[in-house]
Amino acid sequence: MSVVRPFRGLRPSREFAEKIASPPYDVLDSNEARNLVKDNPLSFLRVVKPEVDLPSEIDLYSAEVYQQGARNLRRLMEDGLMVQDVKPCFYFYRQIMGNHSQTGLVASVSAEDYDNNIIKKHEFTRKEKEEDRIRHIETQNAQCGPVFLTYPDLNNLDTIQQSVCDGEPEYDFAADDGIQHTFWVITDEETNRRISEFFKSDIPFLYVADGHHRSASGAIIARRRKDANPGHSGSEEYNYFLAVIFPKSQMKILAYNRAVQDLKGRTPVQFIEEVSKKFSVEKTGAREPSRNQEFSMYLDSNWYTIKPLADTFPKDDPVKSLDASILQENLLQPVLGVDNPRTATHIKFVGGIRGTTELEKLVNSGKYSVAFSMYPTSVDQLIAVADSGNVMPPKSTWFEPKLRSGLVVHAL
Repeated sequence: MSVVRPFRGLRPSREFAEKIASPPYDVLDSNEARNLVKDNPLSFLRVVKPEVDLPSEIDLYSAEVYQQGARNLRRLMEDGLMVQDVKPCFYFYRQIMGNHSQTGLVASVSAEDYDNNIIKKHEFTRKEKEEDRIRHIETQNAQCGPVFLTYPDLNNLDTIQQSVCDGEPEYDFAADDGIQHTFWVITDEETNRRISEFFKSDIPFLYVADGHHRSASGAIIARRRKDANPGHSGSEEYNYFLAVIFPKSQMKILAYNRAVQDLKGRTPVQFIEEVSKKFSVEKTGAREPSRNQEFSMYLDSNWYTIKPLADTFPKDDPVKSLDASILQENLLQPVLGVDNPRTATHIKFVGGIRGTTELEKLVNSGKYSVAFSMYPTSVDQLIAVADSGNVMPPKSTWFEPKLRSGLVVHAL
C-alpha cells in the first residue's frame, strides 16, 4: 500500500505567494525564463532555473548555476519571504484552467515505494537529466519541484477535501496565463492521520503522471543518503520526495502533436500513396481527430483524416495499441525515417496547449512538410501501460495545467 505522509512545508508568506510562485523549470528555455523574471526579483524561477541570474553564455550544468539557486533559496528564507511550517502538514492544491478544475493532495511520498514499484512509471528516464535534478536537490538540500502523481478516485478522501476546501485558502491567485491557483494548509493532526491511513489501506499503487526525472532523482538521493548514514532509521526526510497527487477523474491530458521536416524526397501525392499502404486517407478538413486510433494530417495546405488499416497493430497490446505507437511504427519510422523519436532531429513535438494553429504555422513556413494532430492519451491507457510494466513511446502525454513551483518546498 502507498505510504503518503505530511511534512513541514517551506512556503511563501501569504502576501508574497503570487510573486514567488513560478512555472516549472522544464517548460521554459533560459531566454524565456530571463524575460519572465526581469521585473520580478522574487520569482521562484531564480531558484529552479538559476541561470537567469548569470551570464547567458554560462554552462547550464556548471557548479555556479546550482550554487546560485541555493543562494537564491536561502535569500528568500533569510528575508522572511518563505517560512517553514512548525508542524507536518498536508496541503490541498486546486488549479482551474478554463472550465477544467483539478484538486490534488500535496504530500511527501516514499522513495522506497518508488524503488518497489508501488509508485509506478510509464517512461524511461535519461541519466543526464537525473543527474541534473540530483545536483539541484543536493545543492539546495530541498526538493523544489513536485512530482505529478495520480491514483484511482477515493471517496473518503474526496469528503475530507471538500470539507477542507470549503474553508479559507492560504493562497488564491490567478497567474499571468489566467490559471487560478488555490492552496489550503491542513494543520489538524487527526485529519492528517486519516489521510495517511486512507492511502495506506485503500490505495495499493500510485502512478507517475509527470515528473519521472524528479521522482527518479528523489529515489536515488534517498538510497545514497541511506548508504552514507550509519544511523539511518527510515524516518529521515530524505526517504521521501515532494508530490501532488490527483484523482484520475480530474486529470487533463492534452495531445502531443508531431511535425516532420521533409517527405524523404517524395511529392505530396507520392507521400499520400505511401501512407495509403497502412492507412485510409481522406481529405476532411478536420484539424483534430474525433477519437483514438485516428489522426489528422496537415499536408500541402490541406487537412486529412487518416485511420490505420486492419491488422496494422495489435489491439490487445497496451503499448503498441497507443496512437503514438501506431503512428511511429506504421508511418514515422518506415516512411519518414524517424528511427528513434528521442534522438531524431527532423521531428518536432508540439504540446497540445499550443493548438493545431501551431502545426499549420510550422508547415506553412516551409521548414516542415507534414504535421500530425493526435488524439489525447487517456489516464486509463497510462495506468494500463504502467501496470503492464512497460513504458510509453516518447512524448505520449502532455499534462495541463502545470504545477506551479515555489508554493511549497520539501526541505531535506
